[in-house]
Amino acid sequence: MRTLEVVAADVAYGDGVPVLRDVTVTVRPGELLAVTGPSGAGKTTLLAAMAGLLRPAAGRVLVDGEELRDRDQGVGLGVVLIPQENGLAAILTAAENVAVAMIATGGSTADARRGTSESLEKVGLAAQADQLIDELSGGQQQRAAIARGLALHGDVLLADEVTSELDAANRQKVIELLRAEAARGAAVVFATHDPEAAAACDHELHLADGDATLLR
Repeated sequence: MRTLEVVAADVAYGDGVPVLRDVTVTVRPGELLAVTGPSGAGKTTLLAAMAGLLRPAAGRVLVDGEELRDRDQGVGLGVVLIPQENGLAAILTAAENVAVAMIATGGSTADARRGTSESLEKVGLAAQADQLIDELSGGQQQRAAIARGLALHGDVLLADEVTSELDAANRQKVIELLRAEAARGAAVVFATHDPEAAAACDHELHLADGDATLLR
């Protein structure tokens, strides 16, 4: 498993003013880090940098000491991102979305079939496996995206506001699933608005006014 490090990073979109300044945080295998802060504080921006979607304007993002330069490299290093907007293909079923992602990252057809079934079961979507994404509710779509992320068994798992559309029972279940990912050795980062969800994590990085403060 791999360690994720952000070292003195300024993160901006294009040539704009940095959204975040001088961020330093380390997430080790087995740890679950909550990233908190108000809307617009930069939670999604930080996770994008951690995933390799954004290059820091200054500083570095490291995965096991290797500087992360782009998303393809991140995928190769086992960095899995569950995006806030789910990123699912509307023309595919829930099961197909999971299976395609597994095969694209090197899984066999048999592994994809088995992993798809297991991950959809974990999030309570086994009965909706063959439904098109457009036929699912917002909460079900969010759970399908979570299932896809879990099926990839990343060394680093980045979950961006993945409980925002879920009821209390499903929110708790997802937190338990993220904790299980950490227990198997992944470094897990969970961006959330939910104080109870943040409290269930090992550490909390709070973002406000461009600054990042490690609260615990």
